[in-house]
Amino acid sequence: MLSRVAERVYWQARYLERAENTARLLNVFSTLLLDLPPRTKLGWHSLVEITGTDAGFDAKYKQALERNVIRFLLSDNNGCSILDMLALARENARTTREIMPTEAFEQINNLYFFAKENAAKGVARGPRHELLEQIISSCQQISGLMAGSMSRGAAYSFVRLGRSLERADMTTRIVDVGSGNLLPALNKNESSSGGNNAPYENTLWMNILRSQSGYQMYRQNVRNRVNGEDVVRFLLQNEEFPRAVTHALITLTKVLGKLPNNASVSKQVEKTLNIVRKGKIDKLLDNGLLEYIDKLQLEIGQIHNKIANTWFLPNK
Repeated sequence: MLSRVAERVYWQARYLERAENTARLLNVFSTLLLDLPPRTKLGWHSLVEITGTDAGFDAKYKQALERNVIRFLLSDNNGCSILDMLALARENARTTREIMPTEAFEQINNLYFFAKENAAKGVARGPRHELLEQIISSCQQISGLMAGSMSRGAAYSFVRLGRSLERADMTTRIVDVGSGNLLPALNKNESSSGGNNAPYENTLWMNILRSQSGYQMYRQNVRNRVNGEDVVRFLLQNEEFPRAVTHALITLTKVLGKLPNNASVSKQVEKTLNIVRKGKIDKLLDNGLLEYIDKLQLEIGQIHNKIANTWFLPNK
């Protein structure tokens, strides 16, 4: 398999997964607006920080207003919006049509044009939820189609590499939503009144679970009420839930076993997996979760670098 073809297949899967998870992040924020007290203001700038796009956002917008953040991450031509991710997924799928199911390319193509026609409407709260849900659902359908119709050769292995690595990275970012300074107005009001904002924090964590389609699976694994410690542990360390970081890294290990020259990548995946498994979530929530997530994201980034140097840049 040509290295350039493997790279395009890998990035097609990553861009599609990134579009889906960005839609999930936007859905978390939009749903929270309905579940929190009316005067609560969300820290919208933390969303662009979590996605790693704060520099581009700050260069374009003076204020991190809801409409600005939604427009930036949904429809702007900036290289990191959902619309741009779908355009990149479509282009990579178009140039590798000979090795992937025709139906998969058609669905990616249809999803791109659907998002292009409707993205501007998603800036308003009314139609936003339906639009984001349609994007999430379509991405899942495409992934399911490829899982059900692609031969288990090298091409599908690179699809799984891209999807699993992107999922691990984006799940850490979604966990970051709950650990960051997301509710500054609420925290300020509670500190001044001496109140307890724990019920609202639990609402936040519940929405994070639902953004990952993980609420029911969480309830099957954790009998206690929804709380930050158990949600973070579930999304980072659970081996059975498909969107958990540990599960995604284990999937990478299995896929790498089918590819040649995998020693360097496998070593990095194992290192990252050990960091996830050894994380003391109860202690990290008290102090250090943000730093831990940052370190984890850097290690996940190193997995990509090893993949690129091994298979996409063999002469480097």
